Amino acid sequence: MKPLFVTKEQLAQYLVAYHHLTDETALEHHQLVDYIRKVGCIQFDPLDVVGKNPDLVLQARCSTYERGDIDAFLYKDRSLFDVWDKNMSICTVDDWPYFARFREKYRSWCEQYSEVIAYITDYLMEHDYACSTDFALEERVSWHYGPQRLAKAALECMCYAGLAIVHHKKGTRRYYGLAERYIPNDLYSSKDPNQTREAYDEWLVQRRMNSVGALWNRPSDAWLGVRDFKSDNRKRAFASLQRDHKIVELQVEGIKHSVYITQENVPLLDQVLSSASKNSGTIRFLAPLDNLLWDRKLIAELFGFDYKWEVYTPQHLRQYGYYVLPILCDAKLIGRIEMGTDRKAKTLTVKSVWWENGIASSDPYQVNLQQAVERLAACNGCTNVIWESK
Repeated sequence: MKPLFVTKEQLAQYLVAYHHLTDETALEHHQLVDYIRKVGCIQFDPLDVVGKNPDLVLQARCSTYERGDIDAFLYKDRSLFDVWDKNMSICTVDDWPYFARFREKYRSWCEQYSEVIAYITDYLMEHDYACSTDFALEERVSWHYGPQRLAKAALECMCYAGLAIVHHKKGTRRYYGLAERYIPNDLYSSKDPNQTREAYDEWLVQRRMNSVGALWNRPSDAWLGVRDFKSDNRKRAFASLQRDHKIVELQVEGIKHSVYITQENVPLLDQVLSSASKNSGTIRFLAPLDNLLWDRKLIAELFGFDYKWEVYTPQHLRQYGYYVLPILCDAKLIGRIEMGTDRKAKTLTVKSVWWENGIASSDPYQVNLQQAVERLAACNGCTNVIWESK
């Protein structure tokens, strides 16, 4: 199959449409789970400045979304579950069988501490859920992010191994329940659909390609969270998928490296190529870990926008601020904004706005920015907005 030729602008328009970041493609509330199913996962991060990362991802795509709505999908109807995918993530429960390889890696730890696992399991047979403070297991053990209380490590390992799931959260504290009680039996007992390493690698490439909407065959943050996935695995998977016509090569004007989309997304690309772009002027704020931003080098190439999440950068080295969100307008990234919330006072504060070169802080952008800020304030339950900067 011959490559398709597109411009940067056309591929950018495709990506914002793919991610439902236009007025025409915006999601209704009942479509949010389907969106997560399409992109595979959205990242979770516990920081809550103007909403946690999942809240920010979904509010950009759905005008009726309110902070914390995702908890109903996770912990009431359980169509979603917490899982380690692209680091801490949220996936649809339909994907449970595909994480069999990941779960298997943690079974040996559970076997090493089999008496502790049996003790916690017995407790959870009698109780719907538990957190680490419910167990007097104070021994410090080696864990992947440093020494931890045995109770905390054991519960996390049971979750990683598929013996438990996150039942619910209170703040940053996680409560766990037995997976067999909450995961539908046909999924819980299902075998790994990817029986070979090659099949797994191909599934992974297509999954991450759909997570972003388009990817190139290069090292990328889009591959984070995957163990034992080297450049050779990636290159073989790309070659096999292209040979089997499961992915389509795009040659982008002005970009050296080819970009790829999955075959199922070609109709959307064709639709974008054949339609005149519509400029609504609506502004949306993107989450720091928004799927659209996973490959920041690709975003820099397509949108001419260099973005670094500076939350872990020492203050004196930051170029912008602690928790800064990109500003999207139509198919352009036009600036950045830093905000904060005081939920007791129900107030959202705009601390700073930085416009990209060539973008004026005047109408219509200023009016549209104010509307977007008010919408995010409402999402956070804030009734007041304070502008420290415009």
